[in-house]
Amino acid sequence: MRLKTLLAAAAMATTPWAATAQPTKTVEAAHHAVPLSLEEALVLAEQANPALRSRQAQLVAAQGARTDANALLYNNPQLALEGTRREVPQTGLPEERRKEWSASLSQTLEIAGQAGHRRNATAAALTALIAEIDDLRRQVRADVARQFYRVLALQQRLQLEAQAVQLFDSTAAAVQKRRAAGEDTKLDANVTAVEAERARNQLAQVEEQLTEACGELAEKIQLPPARTCVVKGDLAALADSSPYGLDSLLARVLDQPRLAAIAAREESARAKLKLEQSSRYPDVTLGVNVGREGPLMGRERLTTLTVSLPLPLFKRNAVGIGQAAAELGQAEIERAAAIRDVQAQVRILWSKLDSLKRRVARLRDVVLPALSDNQQLSLKSQRAGEIGLLELIVFNRQALDARRDLIEALTDLHATRIALELAAGWQSTQGTQP
Repeated sequence: MRLKTLLAAAAMATTPWAATAQPTKTVEAAHHAVPLSLEEALVLAEQANPALRSRQAQLVAAQGARTDANALLYNNPQLALEGTRREVPQTGLPEERRKEWSASLSQTLEIAGQAGHRRNATAAALTALIAEIDDLRRQVRADVARQFYRVLALQQRLQLEAQAVQLFDSTAAAVQKRRAAGEDTKLDANVTAVEAERARNQLAQVEEQLTEACGELAEKIQLPPARTCVVKGDLAALADSSPYGLDSLLARVLDQPRLAAIAAREESARAKLKLEQSSRYPDVTLGVNVGREGPLMGRERLTTLTVSLPLPLFKRNAVGIGQAAAELGQAEIERAAAIRDVQAQVRILWSKLDSLKRRVARLRDVVLPALSDNQQLSLKSQRAGEIGLLELIVFNRQALDARRDLIEALTDLHATRIALELAAGWQSTQGTQP
């Protein structure tokens, strides 16, 4: 009887966990929910993310500034109308009343190239905003993708822990029956009972983590409360190779949206500095005035041309030039630091990704096959009476721990890959980037 029980328990440990896991309440609820794919989660995140929508709303203001800067003239013409009622006293005669009028049209002209600098500044600012929106969208997608793979990993952990509970519960029940019959010791019964409770505690912990992770994912994609957060996908995908190398990633760093936005902001700051410097030169105002004056019988028509030129003797726009120069200096420093930091980050993440790939390969190609061999060898040893229950539990525990390690390594691999592609601005074909 004991040999039969131990053989059944060992067989369960070597069977793929997805096929033998017993459904818990969480698994049963997930079974009745509609699974959410990664692409669906990313689409929902883009549509519902408040920070992204708020940033997109700023496009209207930037486009309006560019439209004003592209106008033919920056200053609008001024039209002035003047009416005068004049009462002229006359000796021995009643006062003469005269109605006189005048109309003037003036236009202020920039003479130091301010219009071109203003166009360059607003165009660069709009380009920077578009790049910032693209960078924010990539960050949102990467954040959702990391959370998606975490939920997917916890779902697989939940099934694995359900298998562990079934395995150790069945073993504990069989040992309790044998102990009642006087065939097993109290030590054997205590060991199996402890292992069963540890497995049940581990299952409860994973259920708690999965509930929390699902809540975070649902919040990020604004999932309706009535829909249960259940995901579907392949956690082992992209575990072996990547469609890029370190050199290709470093070559694309300067095209990364965040760096492109910083470069555009620097260009806008440089154009603003030129605009402030050109503002030291006065604007010329040209005007024409037409009016009628004089007595009724001798009206005069006056046409006057005016030229107005302020003299820049005291105010030389030092404040505007200083602020623009400071903004340009800050933009240059930020861009240089960002390039250095991004390149270093890409190298670090690449090294970590390479290490994780080797870890996954060792677990999948070396550790798990070796544990499978150990399971078969333990069965033979058990038949020969060379090992007992405690040794068999150790082999079962190792098999479960190895699968946990593999799931954890795959989760870290996906998180690192997503962070690397985000840092390098790589256009992923797996849905983590736009």
